[in-house]
Amino acid sequence: MFNCTVNGINIGPKYPVRLAGVINCSHESFFSGSYVPSGNVRERSYQMTDLGADIIDIGARSTAPGKPPVSEVTEKRRMEMALSELDGSGITVSVDTAIPSVLEACLKHDIHLVNDIGGLTDQRFGNILGDSGLPAILMASGAGPGDACGFDETMNALASVIRRCRDHEVREYILDPAIGLWTPGRTVEMDWELSRRFKDFTSFGRPLLAAVSRKTFLGAPAGQPPEDRLPATLGLTALLIYAGADLVRCHDVKETADVIRVVSRFSGRV
Repeated sequence: MFNCTVNGINIGPKYPVRLAGVINCSHESFFSGSYVPSGNVRERSYQMTDLGADIIDIGARSTAPGKPPVSEVTEKRRMEMALSELDGSGITVSVDTAIPSVLEACLKHDIHLVNDIGGLTDQRFGNILGDSGLPAILMASGAGPGDACGFDETMNALASVIRRCRDHEVREYILDPAIGLWTPGRTVEMDWELSRRFKDFTSFGRPLLAAVSRKTFLGAPAGQPPEDRLPATLGLTALLIYAGADLVRCHDVKETADVIRVVSRFSGRV
């Protein structure tokens, strides 16, 4: 089993489960509670770390289905404004982008982890990441972000991600099984299948990300809005930790930190 070290934080089965708190600099985000306007990013990040976040994951465009597209120029501007607030803060920062030019701009700031939903499907992005030497979170993607439909395709997509890592000499990374309705071909039942079989993803020998916070399938079949999906999020997060998740990405840091504490005590993982 390989581990991943992010700014001195060890991530993997031999270490405590880590927590990444989400800050969205995009008002288009599917969950309005995660939006942090310019000027408030540093303060919110400190609040999250005080509540138990090990990493702050900064994003500047919504990738939720049906959300309006955001230009590269806008994403880059939002990212640079947010990261400028965090420079010199001592906070461990992840950047959530799949755009090469945005990543290049982020690399001029104090960042420690790259969260790529494209899973290195973009050759230029892979080259930039490889040259940077930074660790990454890489999502299961065949030809594009989240395009794997069902468990078998997800396993194949993750195997492809690992091959791309070798090609681009990305040595430390965390695998993301891509739970969520990323493409029109994805269904709620597929998300439940990936969740039920989460333990199978440990077979790749790499740390795993659990990223289900307030996602659509947790509100089905009642059609609950994101604001009402916290209890379901926490319940499934506990199960995914028990199934082998090493890093949890979430909107609700305090509550998720409690879940991690309880499951870790229950399972003997400290």
